[in-house]
Amino acid sequence: MSLVRIFLLVVAGWWIGGPASAQSGPPPRPVTSAVTDYVLGGGDRIRVTVLQSPELSLEVRIPESGVVAYPLLGDVTLGGLTPAQAERRIAQGLVKGRLVHKPQVSIVVSEFHGNLAAVMGHAVRPGRYALESSITRLSDLMALAGGIAPDGSDTLTVTGMREGKPFRINVDFRRLTTGADREHNIVMRNNDMVYVARAPQVYVYGEVQRPGAMRLEPGMRILQALAAAGGPTPRGTKRGIRVSRVGAGAQMVESKPGLHEVLQPDDVVFVPESLF
Repeated sequence: MSLVRIFLLVVAGWWIGGPASAQSGPPPRPVTSAVTDYVLGGGDRIRVTVLQSPELSLEVRIPESGVVAYPLLGDVTLGGLTPAQAERRIAQGLVKGRLVHKPQVSIVVSEFHGNLAAVMGHAVRPGRYALESSITRLSDLMALAGGIAPDGSDTLTVTGMREGKPFRINVDFRRLTTGADREHNIVMRNNDMVYVARAPQVYVYGEVQRPGAMRLEPGMRILQALAAAGGPTPRGTKRGIRVSRVGAGAQMVESKPGLHEVLQPDDVVFVPESLF
């Protein structure tokens, strides 16, 4: 093997296995909020960096007023701006004050507390939660709230404001979490509210093992409700089961449907005692 070829192989080996490949991949980049549409608010903690001017760098928590005391500029309103807009405002102030000729300002949000969304109703942990990024989606918020409580409905009602107008949408959370309805996994905004209603119920009583209210699953039939109630007691019978349902004028209407009848919310199923 010629000396030239050996030299080329050595160089190639250093290039592939040298310092550039010592890491398993490119170094992680800090996620700067300047490239997002996140809106700064009271409670957010930000880190302001001015390239080549460390004396103008600052880490501060934005007060509820949104006004931050900035070195040499005094009071600067940053609340209500995106990080990119806040960067431009600080840069313009530095230029106007003839402090920096061409400032390069970077703002990173280190703690998110300014934007909050609420989860109310029948969630596992209802309450207000910080939106820790500009892409916090409905599924992320519900995960923070622990998901839907056992007595909660799969249909979520989301309300808020979009482009200055009231916003309201109903979302089937079961379809969303299975990936069947990704379109409605919307990005949450400040002051959005998610309401989890009580799940529809039916009531089974009479000669069953576990009488009482139960969650009405989609398409649930009388036979399935009977099984969920533990089945008939030794004295009960599947024959002659009666269903009371709210009809026109809010009047209760009683019928004797078959076991494969699909139940409706608030139906009352009565299992009679066997005569023989």
